Amino acid sequence: MAFRTDQILWYNPPGSVWGELGYASPNFGDDTHTLNGAIAYLVDVIGRNLSAVMHHTDVDLRIPPSINTLQRVHKLVIRGRSILASRAVPSNKLRMEPTHATPAAEPFMIYPVPFWKARNKWLREWCELVLMLIGECCQHTENRLEFEISLDFSAVCGQYLQRIYVRLATELLQIPLADAEKPDFTISDAQFAAYNPSKFFTLTELIDTVPPIGRIPTEDDLRLLTDGIPANLLVGLQEWPIGLSPAEVRLGNTGGSSAGSGTGGGAAFAAPPGV
Repeated sequence: MAFRTDQILWYNPPGSVWGELGYASPNFGDDTHTLNGAIAYLVDVIGRNLSAVMHHTDVDLRIPPSINTLQRVHKLVIRGRSILASRAVPSNKLRMEPTHATPAAEPFMIYPVPFWKARNKWLREWCELVLMLIGECCQHTENRLEFEISLDFSAVCGQYLQRIYVRLATELLQIPLADAEKPDFTISDAQFAAYNPSKFFTLTELIDTVPPIGRIPTEDDLRLLTDGIPANLLVGLQEWPIGLSPAEVRLGNTGGSSAGSGTGGGAAFAAPPGV
C-alpha cells in the first residue's frame, strides 16, 4: 500500500504544457472544501498574490529580484498577516456560532504557479513557503468551524509569512535580524529605496545567462490558472519528479479530514502598524 504525501504537488494535466514548465499546486490532501469563510478568503488572497509574483519575469532570472518583485512579496505578507490578525479569536472570547442556518461547503480556489523549474532561488524558496502555508490552511481542522479562526491557526499560518519576511529583509535589504524578527516589523519606504544588490552580492550572483525566451505564456494563456481552479475540479496532480499521482487522494471530498490541526504555541500573529 502506498502512503499519501503532503509534499507540494506537480501540476501536470494531460495534454497541457503546464507540467513541462514545472507548475505546482499546494497539497490540500483530500480536503477540497471548507465551511470557514475566513480560511477560504485567506487561501484565495494568498494564492492570487503568489500567482502574480511567480508569473513575473524575475522568476526566470538567477539574479536578485527587482524592487518591483520585492514590493509585491512585501504586500503579499502584509495582506496575509493583516487577515490573520484581524480575524483570529482568542480562546477566552466567545465565538460566533450558527443557530439554524449554516454556510455551504465552499471549494478552495487553487492557483497553480511555476515552481519546480523556477530559476530564481529567492522566489522559489518563498513560493515553497507560501504553497506549504496554503496546504496547512486547507488541511487544518478549523475548516469545520463556520465563522472563526483561532490564535493557534493564526500562529501556524503566520510562521510561514514571518519566515519569508525575515529572509527578504535580512538577505536582500540588509536589515538587522533583531529588527526583522519583531512580529510587528514592517519594511519602510526608505528601506526599500536603499535596495542596491551590487553593494553586497558577488559579481557571479549578479550575472546570468539568457534564460529560455521562446515559451512565455500571455495573460490569455494563463487565464484559467490566474482565475483560480476549484480544488475539487483540479486534475493532473502528481509527485515531482516521478509523475505518480498522490495515493488515496479523493477529489471532491467535502467531509472532514482525520489530520490534526497542529498548534503554533498559541501566540497571536501581530498586526503590522496601522492595520
